[in-house]
Amino acid sequence: MKMFLVIYAEASDETIIGAFKNAGFKSYTKMQGATGEGDQSEPKLGTHCWPGKNNTLFIAVQDEDIQNICDLVRKLKIEYPRACLRAFTFPIEECI
Repeated sequence: MKMFLVIYAEASDETIIGAFKNAGFKSYTKMQGATGEGDQSEPKLGTHCWPGKNNTLFIAVQDEDIQNICDLVRKLKIEYPRACLRAFTFPIEECI
C-alpha cells in the first residue's frame, strides 16, 4: 500500500477532487490552505505579492492501483495546467 500525496491550486479544488472520485478514488484526507513554492509554478503564499494557496490530498492506494492513479495525474496535468498539480507516493502500513 502507498500513500499518494497530491498538491494542487486551491482554485482547482472541485475539478481535481471530482476527477479522483470519478476514477474511483473516493476516500481521501484534504488539507486546505497550504502555501509554498515549487519549481514548476509561481509561489502560492496567500499574500498580496504572492496570492493563492494550495490544497493537499492524502489518498491511501493499493499497490495494484498506483499505475491508474499516476495515469490520472498525468492526464490532469495536461488538461488543467493551471492547477499546478504535483503528486508523490511513499510506502505506508496500516497499524490497526
